[in-house]
Amino acid sequence: MQDLIPLAEKIAARLTARGETVGVAESSTGGLISAALLAVPGASAYFRGGGVIYTPRARAALVNITKEEMEGMRGASEPYALLLARRARDLLGASWGLSETGASGPTGNRYGDPAGHSCLAVAGTVERVSTIETASSDRQANMRTFALRALEQFADVLG
Repeated sequence: MQDLIPLAEKIAARLTARGETVGVAESSTGGLISAALLAVPGASAYFRGGGVIYTPRARAALVNITKEEMEGMRGASEPYALLLARRARDLLGASWGLSETGASGPTGNRYGDPAGHSCLAVAGTVERVSTIETASSDRQANMRTFALRALEQFADVLG
């Protein structure tokens, strides 16, 4: 997690200076994104909350995404990542939503995505969505890479 902290500190400084906040909805990173943001002293000034949205049950209970909203959409996709980021932002009353959804490994997911596949989204005054493919089946390495890329994307959007 040490490689995530410098980015989290940069994000924390920007959010704090602007008086902005973030809500996080993550999946295959298992809470690493939130942990990195919370590791920075003073996190209560900018971190509104987060959840690990790992199952359809968690999706319904924690971010109130219904089966109807998922119609024609699959998990671990860019549209779903953006929906997660928007929902985290809105439900937590944050300035920004940050999300990650993917397949850490060692195998792919039920949607046919290979291990090492992740979609990341930021939703706020600017929205950005991206997909990464590590081509690795190393679960822990993928989790760290996904979290790092999510934080990098968020830092880039913040400027």
